[in-house]
Amino acid sequence: MDSFLSAHKDVPENPLFVCVLSNTETAYIEGLSAAGKSAKLTDYTPAGDAEVLETGNIISVPVLPMTPPFNTPTPGLTTRAVLVTTGVPHVFVRAGMKLTPKVPMIDLGVPAGADIRNKIAVDDPRTVFKRAEEAGKNLKAKSDFIVIGESIPGGTTTAQAVLNALGYDGKVSSSASVNPIGLKARVVKQALESSDVTHGKLRHDPLEAVRCVGDPMMPAVAGLVSGIGSDTRVILAGGTQMAAVFSIIKHMGMDTGNLSIVTTSYVANDETANFRDLAKQIGAEMFAEDLGFGKSKLVGLQQYEKGYVKEGVGAGGAFYMGRLLGHSRQEMTAQVENICIELADLLEDYE
Repeated sequence: MDSFLSAHKDVPENPLFVCVLSNTETAYIEGLSAAGKSAKLTDYTPAGDAEVLETGNIISVPVLPMTPPFNTPTPGLTTRAVLVTTGVPHVFVRAGMKLTPKVPMIDLGVPAGADIRNKIAVDDPRTVFKRAEEAGKNLKAKSDFIVIGESIPGGTTTAQAVLNALGYDGKVSSSASVNPIGLKARVVKQALESSDVTHGKLRHDPLEAVRCVGDPMMPAVAGLVSGIGSDTRVILAGGTQMAAVFSIIKHMGMDTGNLSIVTTSYVANDETANFRDLAKQIGAEMFAEDLGFGKSKLVGLQQYEKGYVKEGVGAGGAFYMGRLLGHSRQEMTAQVENICIELADLLEDYE
């Protein structure tokens, strides 16, 4: 678990955490995403994650992002705990959201993604990429180490579709304890057929793959990476969604030498997915962080060990950044618990 720490010993002087916020109407398919109490409520998840990360509470959304049936808290609380512990600054990038959270954001001014079973999933991914690229250039001037996370319900399904279009066989993870593998496979099959895309057909045109079967988070993160440039260390903080983004970056011909994926052990060890194998397929340097929630005194956090939620809002990458900056896993987990206890009136299952 510490191989990444030993491989990258240089402690950054000006680290930065970036979270890309997006929606896709693919999440409206019942049973597909567990990032919300119902399919329609997934509209609120990125906005809620942003407000929780910014303030430790929700402001304008009606419910705290939680995963049923145990109201397992959003991984945004984990990321906030790391940022509180380390003092690392953060930036939000709005890349196709249904709702507007009350937090400062870089707004790319693009619409949310459509259901990928439609012929077009993302209207103009090249514009998303270019606008994000400009934002990335500005962020580069402020930091020597950038961790990029995401919040987009339904994102593992769009990731599977894009990976397929690029020629990879990705079995993706899920925020639910029971991964709806069959449903995801059917949705991906319908999406590819609606756009007349066969396995590997768009290997040489990854942004077209996004246009057909992706989501707006993907070109936004790829654009940020392009703007930041290959001389700055960048962590793609996430699971299979970031594997899809890495593959897009790779097939666009961009330099990936200073780019790594860091996720949680809950994703890396998910037996219903093939994340470790997928990382090898796409040629990505990948590391997994154990958040230590199995030893937590809080029922909601214990659910992570049982397969609920697993990752999101850059939690794994944020934890890695915290350890790189000299903070222990135990210190950061204790901070997560403190934040959850403060929100006990909103989280019904803590004891």
